[in-house]
Amino acid sequence: MLKVRVIPTLLWKNLGLVKGVGFNSWRRVGSVLPSIKVYNMRDVDELILVDINASQDQQAPDHDSVSDFSDECFVPLTVGGGINSVDHIVHLLKAGADKICLNSAAYDDPSLIDRAAAHFGAQCVIASIDARQMEPGRYECFSHAGTRATGKDPISWARELADRGAGEILITSIDLDGTMQGYDLRLVSSITQAVAIPVIASGGAGSYQDMVLAVKEAGASAVAAASMFHFTEQTPAEAKRHLQQAGIPVRRNFVETD
Repeated sequence: MLKVRVIPTLLWKNLGLVKGVGFNSWRRVGSVLPSIKVYNMRDVDELILVDINASQDQQAPDHDSVSDFSDECFVPLTVGGGINSVDHIVHLLKAGADKICLNSAAYDDPSLIDRAAAHFGAQCVIASIDARQMEPGRYECFSHAGTRATGKDPISWARELADRGAGEILITSIDLDGTMQGYDLRLVSSITQAVAIPVIASGGAGSYQDMVLAVKEAGASAVAAASMFHFTEQTPAEAKRHLQQAGIPVRRNFVETD
């Protein structure tokens, strides 16, 4: 089993960080640079930074800001929001991003996944799926920060994204986002069973045990969280310690205590 990663998610909007519930990201939770500096010291494996404005308003990525952020980020940095061309990816990688996260643009132009993987390698491409439960057992993918229904089924869409060369799938439950009630294990499991690439569970984490369940019961290769780290005393280092105590391999960059 590959070592499971713990990944804080930073939602960036109008120069600051925000978080809400169900993709209604209205609550200010600080600034990007100070948060990155804190996470540098908190044993995270990676960071995901998503520009919500760019996602919703179809703006180009802010390469200059990403360059500033990456200068202070000492862990692998994934950047998403507004990316709709290979040129955008080139500029973001030059600005210091280690990976890119594609969501909305892939629905309009699925071949962007193919081109990105061919140019930069599958390990650089995370395909993001935001899904809402429409009725018991049936989910639908949404784009543009959860504001537009696509008519696509997450399982078949995940398979297509993997076939086109995505290196990982980030699956987020819109319904549970920000609730801290636990991941949608059924949704995560449906994706991990459908593809042979790593799957990052997102949306709903509220405790270390939620992360254990996402790995052990739903097969996630990594766990992402935002509210859990913003609004509670729980930390990435303790999350990794809890995962390890549950028999899940993690990168042991935290300090052992008795």
